[in-house]
Amino acid sequence: MEMLEGLNEAQKAAAGHIEGPMMVVAGAGSGKTRVLTHRIAHLIDQGVDPFSILALTFTNKAAKEMKARIGKIVGDAEARNIWMGTFHSVFARILRIESERINYPSNFTIYDTQDSRSVIKDVIKGLGLDDKLYKPNSVHGRISGAKNNLIAPQDYAANPDIMGEDQQAGRPRIAEIYAGYNNRLQRSGAMDFDDLLFKTNILLRDFPDLLHKYQQKFAFLLVDEYQDTNFAQYLIIRQLGAARENVCVVGDDAQSIYSFRGANIQNILNFQRDYPDCTVFKLEQNYRSTKTIVEAANTIIAKNQDQIQKEVWTGNDEGEKIQVHRALSDNDEGAHIADAIMTTRSRERATHKDFAILYRTNAQSRAFEEQLRKRNIPYRIYGGLSFYQRKEIKDLIAYFRLVANPADDESLKRVVNYPARGIGKTTLDRMTVASAHHDCSLWDVLREPFRQPSDLKGRAWAKLQDFATMMEGFATKLETATAFDLGHHIAQHTGLLRELHKDKTPEGVARYENVEELLAGMKEFSEEVDPANPEAIRTMADFLVDVALLTDADQDDGDDDKVSMMTIHAAKGLEFPYVYVVGLEENLFPSQMALNTREELEEERRLFYVALTRAEKKATLSYALTRYRWGQLIQNEPSRFIEEIDERYLLLPTVSAKRPEPFDFNNARTSFYKPMPSGASAPPKPGMKKVGRRPATEDSPQSEASSGTVPAQAGNIAPGVEVKHARFGKGKVLKLEGEAPNIKATVFFPSAGQKQLLLKFAKLEVL
Repeated sequence: MEMLEGLNEAQKAAAGHIEGPMMVVAGAGSGKTRVLTHRIAHLIDQGVDPFSILALTFTNKAAKEMKARIGKIVGDAEARNIWMGTFHSVFARILRIESERINYPSNFTIYDTQDSRSVIKDVIKGLGLDDKLYKPNSVHGRISGAKNNLIAPQDYAANPDIMGEDQQAGRPRIAEIYAGYNNRLQRSGAMDFDDLLFKTNILLRDFPDLLHKYQQKFAFLLVDEYQDTNFAQYLIIRQLGAARENVCVVGDDAQSIYSFRGANIQNILNFQRDYPDCTVFKLEQNYRSTKTIVEAANTIIAKNQDQIQKEVWTGNDEGEKIQVHRALSDNDEGAHIADAIMTTRSRERATHKDFAILYRTNAQSRAFEEQLRKRNIPYRIYGGLSFYQRKEIKDLIAYFRLVANPADDESLKRVVNYPARGIGKTTLDRMTVASAHHDCSLWDVLREPFRQPSDLKGRAWAKLQDFATMMEGFATKLETATAFDLGHHIAQHTGLLRELHKDKTPEGVARYENVEELLAGMKEFSEEVDPANPEAIRTMADFLVDVALLTDADQDDGDDDKVSMMTIHAAKGLEFPYVYVVGLEENLFPSQMALNTREELEEERRLFYVALTRAEKKATLSYALTRYRWGQLIQNEPSRFIEEIDERYLLLPTVSAKRPEPFDFNNARTSFYKPMPSGASAPPKPGMKKVGRRPATEDSPQSEASSGTVPAQAGNIAPGVEVKHARFGKGKVLKLEGEAPNIKATVFFPSAGQKQLLLKFAKLEVL
């Protein structure tokens, strides 16, 4: 049992089990990756052919890490032969092998979300529909949901419930858009992400010989994060595992948080019903967090009804209590968290990357960004514009995709006049009309004379032909050149590198450097050796498959020393010594959109559980009594999730460091609005600070230059701060000039435009 050394008893039992269906319920921080890794190594050690093992993950990064770990145990040669990767990457590989069965070229393009929405927008326009009613993002979400539930366009249109929902939403023609969108994909030899699973299910459903082939090929199936699978993924696993039932799933129902993507928690909850003979293993020892964090998280998740019972525990130290911070406003919340990071980093000698700020929605990041910038604290926002979504990168990759698949209309439209070649919108519109008339790709219109539009001749047509000839020249190198050699050749000979190099602005230089970085990555990719075929070169087609299936998580190297900021959904699978879970207010977290059913509320609670269990040493929870939402100042009450934590694990908020106040959850809404004693002056409303001189403390030093008549003090008015003026209403400070007591503020008021105000007379209130 050498392959199982270093595991605890529960891990060893799970990793050592071989035959039959099995489910590993892995609590947060319990070492599930170790179990998967050692189980695969153990299978190989017991004589199982690596080629017959299919291991499915949710990120390429996770698959590569697991494969590297397995390689250290059994050797790289064996590890490389395992079929391991994301659902999308593994089944894209199978689809390329079997594509002719469903009338697709083997070099089909994979469209990302941006590409898909661009096609949908064109289809909406072609049908003469209003894109403000039929918003491409919303329509794409509707189509994606249908595909994840294996509902084809014809089935969509024939389903009275679905059509009734669209009718009620005032968008009765989504079925037509879906059909037109799918037709455009087929015509362009393209699949979207959802198609990679949808088409795989079609292959396994409609071609019994293929189902039998892959059932025999994959003797052992392992699925990570099983609680995140949707119906399409569930059905693929059921079909592939039906012959032998050597299906091992690993997951944690308490961390099922992706229902908005189609994930179905019932897949893991009902696994024992699907496989009555399955063996269940529970990993309950948490190696990540302190005892306080683990036990507090247990008290939260215990409130959910739909769950597999387990008791997560840890042998780690007790640790600090979970601090609950009550802020007057969202800006105050941001300032407190930024200060806390500075203090903790200094006291604990921590690095910036030890800290994470987690929020429910991306919109909450603003207040924290502003406060971190003011203190020169470096940070990184996850889920922002990824490297491969930058315009200059998408432009060059569009050239690559068009060379590999000339039928790709989206790529052709993107680059046919970039860099500028005198091919204008009118020319492209005429091409588009011709392609719709002949039901063919734009490339077919270009290269088949009988499809040439009658109103497109002369110089415009000649320029199009020159472009097509150039692309065909690139295509001759597809099979013989490495991805880097062809990529560099295309970047040079299209004029793209020259175009970017002309722009000497900081933004232009950054774009040029991004393209250089892409080419450097292609160089590294091209030099990797395929162990199954050491002599084979890594071509452009290989590179495009690799790039198309990257996720945000795969693109993060995690090496920069920066504070991490992200939504809780993006944080799943990560861990940090110090975690701040912010915006814990009713109707924000839990979200107002998720309070209609018990199932929705339970998913929000699981999301909070995930947030808290990201913390290793210390967790802080914070909420704001007032927050601007949709342009309105909203008064908040603390989230019910704070109240659900056993109070013994919490360090509750006080009014000030000098005068503690007992925290009463039931009275939290009114505790700041008690009537003032007779004769006392009324305090400012929560979230509104009367600008004026305040006592000097360690936290709020007074400016020695201040004369006492100037309302603006350090920490009150600064560029970016929102203020209120008695005459002009709400506005935003753009800049400050001068010195006290004659400081001038330039403020933009939506009702009155830009104004310059002398602060000692303006009587501004900070919002």
